[in-house]
Amino acid sequence: MTSAKSARRPHHWRRDLIELAALFTAVAVADAIANLIGHQPDGPYLLMASAVALVATAAFHTWWARRHSHAPPSDEADAVPPVEAGATAGTATTAGGAEGTGEGGEAGTTLWRMRTTVLDAPGSLAALCTALAGLRVDILTLQTHPLAEGTVDEFLLRAPATLQAQELSRKIAAAGGASTWIERADAHDLVDTPTRVLSLATRTALDAAELPLALRQLLGRCTIHSLPAVSVTGRATGQSAPVEGVLEETVMRLRDPSGGVISVERPYLPFTPTEFARARALVELDARLGPRVPRSEDVLTLPEGNEITVRRADRGDLAAARAMHDRCSQDTLGLRYHGPVADADRYLDHLLSPRFGRTLAVQTASGRLVALGHLLWDGDETEVALLVEDDWQRRGIGSELLRRLVTLAEEAGCDSVYAVTQSRNTGMVAAMRALELPLDYQIEEGTLVITARLSSEEAARPSAPTERARR
Repeated sequence: MTSAKSARRPHHWRRDLIELAALFTAVAVADAIANLIGHQPDGPYLLMASAVALVATAAFHTWWARRHSHAPPSDEADAVPPVEAGATAGTATTAGGAEGTGEGGEAGTTLWRMRTTVLDAPGSLAALCTALAGLRVDILTLQTHPLAEGTVDEFLLRAPATLQAQELSRKIAAAGGASTWIERADAHDLVDTPTRVLSLATRTALDAAELPLALRQLLGRCTIHSLPAVSVTGRATGQSAPVEGVLEETVMRLRDPSGGVISVERPYLPFTPTEFARARALVELDARLGPRVPRSEDVLTLPEGNEITVRRADRGDLAAARAMHDRCSQDTLGLRYHGPVADADRYLDHLLSPRFGRTLAVQTASGRLVALGHLLWDGDETEVALLVEDDWQRRGIGSELLRRLVTLAEEAGCDSVYAVTQSRNTGMVAAMRALELPLDYQIEEGTLVITARLSSEEAARPSAPTERARR
């Protein structure tokens, strides 16, 4: 086996000099022959015949080279050696003969997700596999999505790092694939589909707030909107869908068990009937299980010695949340809602619904609700919002809630969270800065939007209150 270093032959200036001399010599010889033949009676005809012969020879050489372009690699030094039969997953022998770890968990390789449509005929899949084998691409997983005409084949591929997506797409098209879509994958995609679906079903069964996130992970990169049947002002929105749902190319609409519609959009790739059936089964599971929220509670001790309990909240806490609103000052409510609070019952009912996000509640030892923190799914983005009763402000409760909400966002796979407040809300600004995450600020007419970019290192930062017990 020849190493990659020795396979790259050095480029010397002597070779350039020799090639240049050969070129001038060929030009001189051609000029002499042309002058010699051109002055003969039949000289022009001989020159034209020579040109035709040269063109025919070049065309034959091109045809011969293309016909034998798919021949197996030779034993020359620049041939890429095959992976040894005993090599385990996660390691491979590269062209240099060395082993190591690279992107996708293997030296010199990259993981790709690829989806293409082929004719529903014998040999169609075999042609794709042959094309991939010719590019030295390993098929890790394969799913088939039957259509009325044709079949969508979805692959998880391990390819050489030097292979470009454009070249892979051209080879697949030549092998009969159409509407090919390719994007980078990572190690998380190595989980087989049944295991991933069961895991998402388990998460949905434990927490109703997981349904939108489970649908996003099930269907890949997509935008999910929960559209209520009644707005926070009490008006009917007209959002509805049949029990069986609706599939329209790149949009699917599913009936929300809690009312309204769950809209899933993926503009770059149409949904298949198989994906629609999986999403509908997940929504049906959620409907059969009914409302549910994990009931874990954390008892914390504030710096002055008071104990508080942090737990998940849902619509069952609507009365306690409304009572807390009644105790808050208009200034506190104005900072939270950016204006007068109208129809608080309907608005809180929307915020406490697990379909639109997750809510954390803080209650005292006597059971009175004194703070709420919301993590709201907003399409592709995630919003955080806090409300702390006046008498319990400046005690670290808001910072504790914000830290926990950011942790929930990271666990849900969110890239960032944003908070909308007023520029004079110094408490919220200080709480966001205390996260020690990269922050972006946008301010317009007194409204401040602070966006925090999440990172795994900040997932478990210690907070001001100390945790005493968990039950």
